Amino acid sequence: MLAIETEPPDTEVQPPDAAACLFRGLGDLSRLTILRHLTLGEHRVVDLTEHLGLAQSTVSKHLACLRECGLVTSRPQGRASVFRLAHPEALAEVLGAAERLLALTGHAVVRCPTYGAREEVTA
Repeated sequence: MLAIETEPPDTEVQPPDAAACLFRGLGDLSRLTILRHLTLGEHRVVDLTEHLGLAQSTVSKHLACLRECGLVTSRPQGRASVFRLAHPEALAEVLGAAERLLALTGHAVVRCPTYGAREEVTA
């Protein structure tokens, strides 16, 4: 009997620039808010604008980005599209790991002068 060799799944570690791209995608507050809301289930753009208080154009723009990055998928429903997480378990793991890391660092990144939260300027 001949052994048929099959290629193993692509398990090669991705280069650091791919991880940086992922984190840039997750680094926008609107995109992260949309992703977190989609953990509750499928939503249309109109639902997301209502639930999150974001403009329709903002939600649409960020959903397009998230879809191009492979983080969300959509399906038609009438004249609308319904969006859902492409990999909900993996996203939950990443967000959970981020929460654990933030807790370990005492949320120091928030105070980081380069990447931390910006103080709002009041007039």
